[in-house]
Amino acid sequence: MDLKLWETFKEAIATYPSLSPATLFTVAALLLALYYVASALFGSSDHADRRMDREPEEEMKPLPPPVQVGEISAEELKQYDGSDPNKPLLMAIKAQIYDVSQSRIFYGPGGPYALFAGKDASRALAKMSFEEKDLTGDISGLGPFELEALQDWEYKFMSKYVKVGTVKDQVAETEATASSHQETESAEAVKHGEDVLPENGDAKDNVPPESNVASETVGTSHGIPDKE
Repeated sequence: MDLKLWETFKEAIATYPSLSPATLFTVAALLLALYYVASALFGSSDHADRRMDREPEEEMKPLPPPVQVGEISAEELKQYDGSDPNKPLLMAIKAQIYDVSQSRIFYGPGGPYALFAGKDASRALAKMSFEEKDLTGDISGLGPFELEALQDWEYKFMSKYVKVGTVKDQVAETEATASSHQETESAEAVKHGEDVLPENGDAKDNVPPESNVASETVGTSHGIPDKE
């Protein structure tokens, strides 16, 4: 490029012999300045393109290995919906929890299936539904075709993702808690009935009426004087 500028400069001297050397050098300086400006612009653009090509490679860090979470509740599972980038992205099918972090583009925030993340979405997957009411692990009442679709989803997850835990059975847990509470109340009621007397009264007031009558009769018979 510098050689071409020099040739152009010599042709200008031959074409315009009447121009003063100062004018010719000024023109040459302007041409040289334009050359460096153009080189800087195109060169920086190429450098920027190369830098942009490298940036995605630098940002794509390797995913950490899946962490086993064990048995957790549905409420605890919500913490792994992708809102916290420092936590794995989890999703459950038929109470089995899978790490879907490698498919964050689909199940992460902004993805087409983001509403399934952090939940047991068995019913929604079986019905191919995006309604809030179907985002549950309850699959009761589903038809054979829906159950077959759910089975396909489960096979897909089993082959592609790592299972990291299970979801607690909320219904069974609630019934067990209620049963335990009822048993405790019954035991307290029995204990209260055996040991506690009424506030205004004595043990005699607790005796059934028949016993009172019998006691009075016995007392009266003992009180009759012997005629003999």
